[in-house]
Amino acid sequence: MKDFLLDIVAHTQALGCIETIKVVGEKDSTIIEAVSDDKSVVLHANFKQPNTDFSGTFGMPNLGKLNTILNIPEYKENAKIELTTQDRNSVTTPVGLHFENANGDFKNDYRFMIADIINEKIKSVKFKGANWNVEFEPTQAALQRFKFQASANSEEKQFIAKTENGDLKFYFGDHSTHAGNFVFQAGVTGQIKRSWSYPVAAVNNILALTGDKTMKLSDDGVMQITVDSGLAVYNYILPAQSK
Repeated sequence: MKDFLLDIVAHTQALGCIETIKVVGEKDSTIIEAVSDDKSVVLHANFKQPNTDFSGTFGMPNLGKLNTILNIPEYKENAKIELTTQDRNSVTTPVGLHFENANGDFKNDYRFMIADIINEKIKSVKFKGANWNVEFEPTQAALQRFKFQASANSEEKQFIAKTENGDLKFYFGDHSTHAGNFVFQAGVTGQIKRSWSYPVAAVNNILALTGDKTMKLSDDGVMQITVDSGLAVYNYILPAQSK
């Protein structure tokens, strides 16, 4: 259970823009959905092995609190983490998590959000896919170069992604002021001709997550970064803005 929860928090709350997620648990799947407060990131994740305890639909709010509880040293070894449930309309529904240390003298309770509330807060987004013009697996060197440019152009909230001479390039700022650009992925197949912009902080934080990554970009104005953590596959969809 703890590894499952740590994986969720590490790939949601760690982005800095997601504090609440929706969990949809069925017999054969455990799905997580979320939308950042500014609507810049849509998340759809699927665990490779369903967590049978997480059945039904419920919300996990205040992920920062959950992260804090999970990392309390009292719960580092031999902790007991139990799912708490209630019967609602003759259906057993998860309502929270109960934490106890090995000695049973240090406890915390974390409460879930009921289905009606989370369904109103996070409406399911059915992404119909896109015509992916560019697809690749980014290298560690590319991720580091992105960090360098984001740091050098820290005043820029967005960057532009487009292809030039067969390379995928990222552009920060414009030449009326400070600016920077670099080749993020050389020798790509396909073209991104239109100037779509994407959020620097969100992309930087997603690329910093633990797991194998793939990136897809569409000239219709959407980017998808997939992170395979080993336990789950997280798809981060970033709608672009014209610039």
